[in-house]
Amino acid sequence: MAWIKTVPYDQSSGKLRKLYDRVKGPDNNVDNIMMSHSLRPHSMEGHMAIYKYVLHHTNNTLPKWFLETIGVWVSLLNNCSYCVDHHFSGLQRLLDDAARSREIRAALDGGNIDQGPFDPAQKAALTYAKKLTQTADQVTEGDINTLRAAGLDDGEILEINQVTAYFSYANRTVLGLGCSTDGDILGLSPNNSNDENDWSHK
Repeated sequence: MAWIKTVPYDQSSGKLRKLYDRVKGPDNNVDNIMMSHSLRPHSMEGHMAIYKYVLHHTNNTLPKWFLETIGVWVSLLNNCSYCVDHHFSGLQRLLDDAARSREIRAALDGGNIDQGPFDPAQKAALTYAKKLTQTADQVTEGDINTLRAAGLDDGEILEINQVTAYFSYANRTVLGLGCSTDGDILGLSPNNSNDENDWSHK
């Protein structure tokens, strides 16, 4: 599950139990990435807040499946199989299109964004996400102008930036603490976007 001590649901109490109850899925299942925070519940609370607001908030305007695609892409670039497995499962559920999901995964796995089933704005977004992930110090105002030229407005650019940044954080949490998917239920997420306080994984 992780290389550090974690507190399972049935041994939790106090603030940790309250947070577990907010983020849990079926049968009191808590994802290992969340459980890795169990010795410092306040950091779990911060993690879940940014995750919910960045990826699952009603005020986002980009399609949620595409935000998940950015997450899978960033996680592949960071060699984080935990987040790839979780979020590709979520992407498949959101798209409900097995053939398109396979095409997306093949393009991401091969690093062939231009050959993937993406429109020009989505290709520009994925190109920006790659640069921000791998060479953040080389991002320039010109990259933002490229996104605008592809048809993305500044709010959408912010969404792309924040999802990219969040996944690099999540990837490093997982990779740095040795989280595995053992016992996790893949593909669940806090999907009630209309309630920003609903963190339950369904």
